[in-house]
Order: sequence, then C-alpha cells, then structure tokens
Amino acid sequence: MVKDNTTDVQTEEKIFRAATKVFEEKGFAAARMQEIADLAGINKALLHYYFRSKRHLFLEVLKPLMKKMFEKIFSVFMQDISFEQKIRLYYEEHINILAANPRLPLFLLNEIAQNPELLKGVAEFVQYNHIRTAILEKNARELNEFGITEKEMPQLMVTIVSMTIFPFAARDMIKLMIPQFNDTKVFNAFMQERKSFAADFVITALKNRKK
Repeated sequence: MVKDNTTDVQTEEKIFRAATKVFEEKGFAAARMQEIADLAGINKALLHYYFRSKRHLFLEVLKPLMKKMFEKIFSVFMQDISFEQKIRLYYEEHINILAANPRLPLFLLNEIAQNPELLKGVAEFVQYNHIRTAILEKNARELNEFGITEKEMPQLMVTIVSMTIFPFAARDMIKLMIPQFNDTKVFNAFMQERKSFAADFVITALKNRKK
C-alpha cells in the first residue's frame, strides 16, 4: 500500500472513520465490510485492497486508539510534577479521550469477552508490566509516603483507571438509576465534574493512608 500518496491517505482516513463507527456500534462479529465500504463511500473491492480482511481492519482501527490511551496514561505519570498533580492531570486527559470516544470502553469490554483472540494483535501497546515498573520507579518516593507498596500498585492503578472507564462502559445501566443521563449534555457535564471529584477522592484516600 502506498503511504505517501495523498489520495491513498485520504481514502484510508475515510475507511478508518467509517470502520470505527461501525465497529463501535455493532462490534466485530456483527460488523460487515460492505457496510463499512458504503459508509466510506467506496466499493468493497477497494476496501479489501487497503485492508485484506475484517480482522486486519479491526486491529488497524483498534491499535491507534489503544496506543493513544496507554501512551497518555504513561506520559502523565512520568512527568516531573507531584503525584497529586499527576492524578489531577490524568483525570483531565483520560476523561477528555473517553468523551471523544464514548463507546470505546464498552466496545473493548464486549470484544474482550466475546473474541479474546482478537486483542492479541494489540498486546504490544498494553505492556502492563513495563508501565507498572516505570511508574513505580518514577514515583517511588511519593508512593512510599502514601504507603503504596509494589504489591499494591495493581490495586492503585485499577482504582484510578476504573473511576474514568466505568461511567462510560456502564452508562446504559447507570441511566436506570439516573434517568437524566439519557441526555448526553447532562452526562458530559457530569463527566467534566468527575475530573475534580475523582481526583479529590483518590488524593484524599491516599493522604488518609499516611495517618
């Protein structure tokens, strides 16, 4: 595939946008290449020229989304600012990413449950042990002050991340308890407020560990 040709790049971008929309709405199993081609405004033969199979296209769509998410998390916790500032910056950045891709968390959870083999293609971007070790080393002093041991790092990371992912992944369930969330503007406003609420909650919990 020619990568430096303007027409090719534009066609790929149209395919990516169409595929992302179809995959997020229908999941891998129910998505159809013909539907993606129609949405991208190209014929199916041309779609197969650029991406030889649905699985290949799925992974090519998923990789940059996963890469962007994990790189953002990693870069926040590797900055030369206090750990408290890192937590606040993380919620600011991560919620912004999810607000721009609101279907992504539920989409990933569904695909992991139904097609675990598919995600092996993106494993290179989810280097958990590398991320955990690097974050632990960079923030060792402050984590020690909060009483967080290396063994407890998974607990801390899951707690921090789940406070952003859960509202998006479980939005349909939450709507039953909070009907106002049927209004996207109300939900988005809630998530903007959650940036400071979640950060305050985690920081307070960490400070209380020192007592």
